[in-house]
Parts: sequence; structure tokens; C-alpha cells
Amino acid sequence: MHKALCPMHKAPQHTPPRWADRLLEWFVSPYLLEDVQGDLYEFFEKRLAEVGPAKARREYAWAVICHLTPLFFRWKTNDDYLNESPLFTNQYNNITLMDMISNYLKIAFRNLAKHKGYSFLNMAGLSVGMAVALLIGLWLWDELSYNRYHDNYDRIGQVKQHLNNNGEIQTWSTTPYPLAEELRKNYGSDFKHVVLGREDGDHILTYGNNKFTKRGMFFEPAVTEMLSLKMLKGSRSGLTEPASVLLSASTAQALFGEDEPMNKIIRLDNRLDVKVTGIYEDLPRNSTFHELTFMAPWQLYYNTNDWVRTAPDPWRPNAFHIYAQLAENSDFDKVSVKIKDAKLNRVSAELAKKKPVIFLHPMSRWHLYSDFKNGINTGGKIQYVWLFGIIGAFVLLLACINFMNLSTARSEKRAKEVGIRKAIGSVRSQLIYQFFAESILVVLFSLVLALLWTVALLPAFNEVADKDVRILWEEPLFWGICLGVSLLTGLVAGSYPAFYLSSFNPIKTLKGTFKVGRLAAIPRKTLVVVQFTVSVTLIIGTIMVFRQIQFARNRPIGYQSNGLVAVPLVTGDIQRHFDAVKHDLLQTGTIVSMAQASSPPTEIWSSSSTFDWQGKDPNLSVDFPVMVVSHDYGKTIGWNLKAGRDFSTAFGTDTSALILNETAVRFMGLKHPVGETIQWWQQPYRIIGVVSDLVIQSPYEQVKPTIFSLGQDATFAVLKINPAKSAGEAMINIEAVFKKHNPSQPFEYRFTDQEFAQKFGNEERIGKLASFFAILAVFISCLGIFGLASFMAEQRTKEIGIRKVLGASVPSLWRLLSMDFVVLVLISCVLSAPIAWYLLHGWLQTYTYRTDLSWWVFIAAGSGALLITLLTVSFQAIKAATINPVRSLKSE
Repeated sequence: MHKALCPMHKAPQHTPPRWADRLLEWFVSPYLLEDVQGDLYEFFEKRLAEVGPAKARREYAWAVICHLTPLFFRWKTNDDYLNESPLFTNQYNNITLMDMISNYLKIAFRNLAKHKGYSFLNMAGLSVGMAVALLIGLWLWDELSYNRYHDNYDRIGQVKQHLNNNGEIQTWSTTPYPLAEELRKNYGSDFKHVVLGREDGDHILTYGNNKFTKRGMFFEPAVTEMLSLKMLKGSRSGLTEPASVLLSASTAQALFGEDEPMNKIIRLDNRLDVKVTGIYEDLPRNSTFHELTFMAPWQLYYNTNDWVRTAPDPWRPNAFHIYAQLAENSDFDKVSVKIKDAKLNRVSAELAKKKPVIFLHPMSRWHLYSDFKNGINTGGKIQYVWLFGIIGAFVLLLACINFMNLSTARSEKRAKEVGIRKAIGSVRSQLIYQFFAESILVVLFSLVLALLWTVALLPAFNEVADKDVRILWEEPLFWGICLGVSLLTGLVAGSYPAFYLSSFNPIKTLKGTFKVGRLAAIPRKTLVVVQFTVSVTLIIGTIMVFRQIQFARNRPIGYQSNGLVAVPLVTGDIQRHFDAVKHDLLQTGTIVSMAQASSPPTEIWSSSSTFDWQGKDPNLSVDFPVMVVSHDYGKTIGWNLKAGRDFSTAFGTDTSALILNETAVRFMGLKHPVGETIQWWQQPYRIIGVVSDLVIQSPYEQVKPTIFSLGQDATFAVLKINPAKSAGEAMINIEAVFKKHNPSQPFEYRFTDQEFAQKFGNEERIGKLASFFAILAVFISCLGIFGLASFMAEQRTKEIGIRKVLGASVPSLWRLLSMDFVVLVLISCVLSAPIAWYLLHGWLQTYTYRTDLSWWVFIAAGSGALLITLLTVSFQAIKAATINPVRSLKSE
């Protein structure tokens, strides 16, 4: 090709890069190749003399790359160029790609500056939509990266079990402790580590005068390697010593301040002295173990708890956690199949009736796939990941729709501009690039605003979402995603305007005969319908989430939670002086009643499968929740006795008595339960009372058969505050008495009504987030409606003036300008109803105790959307209707 262009010249000593020539010859149309390549060779020879061969070759290659634009596509024919631009064949304009991009952006900026109102509406809508997408994206990042802090994340699993209980298959996360050694002994080749652990609630850590209640676990030593703890002091072998402890950095700081913590002796639960053998980095909030502020050896727990060491059947108590790290050549599914009978082969015939199936639940599924129903993993929080991901995409789409609608609505104002550009030689592709440049510029400005919105909203968002997400300023992937999404948003938002506006006929636009036509409004109306369909669906969803929460809140819980306080008993001192503590508090008039229990009123932590009664199916395996309580427990919490009597100090035989809830009576099929005898641990127990069902566990599920027994196995004191006393005054008095009898334990307490309210926390967070996003979606939709109403009023100025001259009133003109939008919103309401019903019906099915989908919810959401639309449109409609017709007709 070079010889053909320069026949009189000898081949130069230095030539352009051959790969660049080949690329140019492959890409550029044959009709333009000779001109383009000839100019580039002349440029190369000039630069060769000025800067030398190396730099000239680099500049030649860059110049070739700059010519790889659609303007020079090789699959264009000569007729294409003639049709697109009559001036193109007369001259070749050697403009680089950077020059064209610069020109596009310059013109785009001028257009935005010229129409500040529309530019503001576009950027406001897009920035809010992108801020929502950013917030949701950060939330999704946090959810999807859960537990990835641990290096062995994809090889760690928790040993769980399926069991047949009460006629259904239940899935438990706890197992008997001998199972760990069974897995190591008989399936050791499949595991790198098998770690046994025990989570035993809160513990007291004491060093000198510093006392703190902290949550920790007792583990076998390999846990440090399995969880890849980042040791700040000491090593990962710190748990090999039987009386040792590893502390998190924050706990060490709280206990020791600036002092050296290593090898210091601290007291655990006021009874065990342990040596600090390591300090590890605090685990992040999106780790399952983030609440663990210390780790102590499993052997220490085993040696100091008789109920574990002397258990008659160690395979019976399912009270321990087992974690496993797979060997390199192992697979979760295959290993689960291998170990499924590891427990069944070792338990008694009675426990074998439960048909326990052992399996591994991968760490990658702990957070998002934690729900099991009848032995099947049915999902979990992953449904909310999908939900909010879709909401984020739709809210961003709403912002894009605003841009499309406002851009195409102004088409008549830009028609002449398009006609002139085409007349002086612009091809359609160049116009498309121009409009895309405008949309991308708007999106980039909006991205900056969205980041500012995100910074401002993030603290409130974290509080509502119960998260600690942060903007990943230093993460290249974050910026890559932001720019990628921005580019995609710009292309989506600008696609319809670019292809629509660039299609105008230049002759009609320049002659002034171009009219948009009635059909041109159909796409805009369709997009408005899409906007409000999404917004109304979100409104309906938000109402239903809060309706479900309120439905569960209004459910009778079977006891009086107001003024009820639960105080954890860690050291045992209060149990030993219980009567004295109770007497002192009653003397002050602070409380009206006090009792002890094995768990707080809102939880139940133990169960038993050793109950038998007359008429029980011998093949039925049962497991009843059991709460051990003291005298006056029923009086303290105010439960409702349906039959029989409460535990009483007047009856010494009550130590062998039980109280059942109504569900347990129905499950056992007892027609006259009071006075009946049932077997527990093969010992006879007499039923002395029946109470109404107490909502102790999930407020969304059916109450389980529950049994209350009398005993001293207490871990909580339960107190009923005197209604005549304020809560603040009462807690000061209670704290003083507790510290008098147990000075070594930090005083902590839980209000039962607040604890019960926390059971709605997940749904409340979902509801608040959904309402937040629904409000922003409606706001974005209203921005678009406002802009369209403004343009419509401007476009119909002459018509409004003529109507006013002919006697039209302001209300009639308001109705005329508003009716189109009212019809669109009504269509949206009709479309959103079946969509919302389908989605919400499936969501409600996940709850056993659930509300219904009432018709008024759909009416209320639709009415709200209609009212908001009328308020938005009315400003522009009334403003246009009150303009002096003389001015409007004169200007026309």
C-alpha cells in the first residue's frame, strides 16, 4: 500500500508499525483507506525527521487507533457516505477521536448550561437514583462478602443435624460433643480440622478493678488456624495451654489500657484464673464470630463443668457446636453423604427413633441460606439480597426514564438544531454520539452528586440497616463498578433520545413543517406508567411489611411484659442469696414480685425428648421446650392459668410437678390434664396446671408444646417493677441491692418488652429500608412528572390563552392539564396491583402467623400516588392557567 501511494519514493529506512497498518487496512472502508493511510504516512515521515523513529512509530500507532471510529467502518459503502453527507466526498476532514470527543462534550456542556431547569431536574433525579443504587450496592457488598474475612472461607463448614421431632423434621445447629471425636476418628481423611466449641452466653472478665461482661466461646486449639485469626500478639497456638485465653484487641484495650496484656492473669466468671496467651485483631461485623471477644480452651470448659464430664449419656445433650475444615481433595456434598449416619450409629435405640442425619453446612451459606424447613434448605436472607438488588435497579431505571422523557419532550426545540447539523454534513452516527455525550456528561455530574448524597445518608442508612458499611474509596473495584454503572446508565438513559432525535428529517425541520405528532407521546406515557407502577408496588410492599409487623405485635403473648426485667446471673452469688435479695427489694417497694428461671421470658434454651404419657405412640419421637422456674414465676410474669394451680411453697411435692401450656395438652391429647401423671426421665411427674400459650420464641410462628418445671437451675432473675415507681428510680434501687449481694458481677438487665420488640427487628429494618427507597422512588417519579408538566404547560401556552379568552375557568384548565397524568397513574395502579399481590403473597407464606392481603392496602397506595401526582402537577397547571392570555398570545 505504501508503494502504491508513493511510487516515486524509495522505501524509507524506517517504516510505521506493520501491525498498525494491518489494523487500519482491516478496519477502514476501502473507499477511504487511500486518503486516510496517505495522510498518516505523510504525518509519520514528518514526525520521523522531528522526533526520531521510536516516537514517530508510537505516534503513528496512536493516530491509527484514533481513527478506529464508526465514521470509517469498512462495511460502509460509498453510497452510505453519499446519503449521509453530500459534502463528505468533496473533502476529507482529518479529525482525531479526541478532537471529536472534546467537541461532543463541549457542545453537551453548552446545552446543559443553556437549559438549567431541565438539567437540574435530570441531574437531581439521576443523582438520587444513583445514590440509592450506591447505598444498596454497598449493602449488597457487605451481605455477599459475609465471612470472607476468613482465609479458609470456602473450606469451612458447620456440622448440623436433621432430626424427626414432634412429627416434623427439624434442623439443629447444636450436636453432642462426642461427635467431634467420631468425625476425627472415622472420617479424618476428609477433614483438615474438626473443632468442638461451646457457646455459653455472657461471661465476666476481671482484671484488677476492671470488670466487663463479654461474649466468648470455648474452642479446641485448631480454631485459630481454621478461622485464620490475625494475631497482634502471641501466636495461634495460644489455646494449647489448658488455663489460657485469647482476647480481641478491643477487649484487651478495655481490660489493660496501655499496659502489656501478654501473660497477665485475668479472672473468668469470678472462679477461674486464666493467662492471656494472645491478642487477635477484632473480627469484622460481617463475620459470624464478630461478637466473640475472647476464646478459651474447650478442655477448660470440660474440666470445670460437671454436667458435661459426668453426663450418663454424652450422646444425648445437643448443646455444642462443631466446625470443620475440609481437606483439599474433599467436597461438602460428598462428605455430608459419608458422615450422615455418624451419630445414628452411636446413639441409643430411643434416640435412634429421631433418625438423626449429620451434614455439613458450608460457611459460604451460613448467612444468606440459613433457613431450613422439613430438612430442606429453603433460603434465608438471600431473598432480601435479591429484593433490594431489584429495587436498586428499578430506582435507577426510574431516574433513567426521567432523562428519556425530559429529553424527548423537548424534541421540537432541538429539531432545528438536528436539521442544521445534518444539512452541513453531520451523519446520523455523529448525532447519536452527540446525544450520548450529553447523557454521559449528565450521568458523570450526577455521580459526583450521588457520592455526596451517599456520604450524607450513610450514617442514617447504617443505623436503619444495622450495618457498618463504608464507601470503599481505596478499592479499585468500587471505582470500576461506579464508572461502569455510570457508563451503562448514560447509555440506557441516552439511548432513546439519541436514536429518536437523530432520526429527524432535516428538510422538514428547516422548513418548519416538522411536528412531533400524537404518537410520539406514547413512549413517554409508557415510561411514566412504568415509573409509577414500580413506585406504587413499593408503596404497597412497605404498607404490608409494617402491617405484618403490627399483626404479630398485636398477638396475645400470654403474659404481662410491661415492667418486667430480666437480670442475668453469671456467678451464682445471687442464687445463693436469692431470698435475701428478694426481701431487700420488696422492702424498698421497688418490685412487687421476683422469681428465677433458666432463661429470660422471651427465650427458651433447653428441651427434652424423654417425656412419655398414656396413649403416646411408641414410634413418636418428641422434643419439648422446657423452662425451669422458681416459685412465684407465674405471678411475676402474670401468666394466665387456664386450669389447675401455680407452683406453691405450700406443696412440697411440687418438685415433682409440671405445668403445661395449652399446645402441649393438645399435642398429648389429654382431655383432663390436671392430675394426670406423665413420665420424665423415667420418673413420674404430676400435672398441676395448664397455662395459656406464651409467645416465647418467634412471634411469627406457632407456639410449641412447652413444659415448666420447678427447680433451682437458674441463669436469670425475673423481676416485676412496682407500677408506682418510675423505671429509672426502680433500676437504681435494684442495682444497689444486686451489687450489695454480688459486688463482683457488673450489673446488667433487660426489659422484657424491649427484648420482645427486638424479635421484630429484621422485619422492621426491611420495612424502614423499603419505605426509604419507596419515598425516593416516588420523589424521582415526581421530578419527572414535574418536568413533563412544565414542558406541557409551556407547549400549550397559546392553547391555554385562547381557551381563557373564550371563557375557560382556572379549575377547568387545571383539570385539562392534569387529566393526562391522572389517567397514567390510574393505569399504573391497575398494573401494580397483581404484581404486588403476587410478590407479597409469596413473602407472607414464609410466616406461619401472618396477616392477609386486604383490598384497602391497594386502594390506599393508589390514592396516595394519585394525590402526590396531583400536587406535583397542580403547581405547573395552575401557574399556566393563571397567566394573562394577552401575554401568552402576544408572545406567540
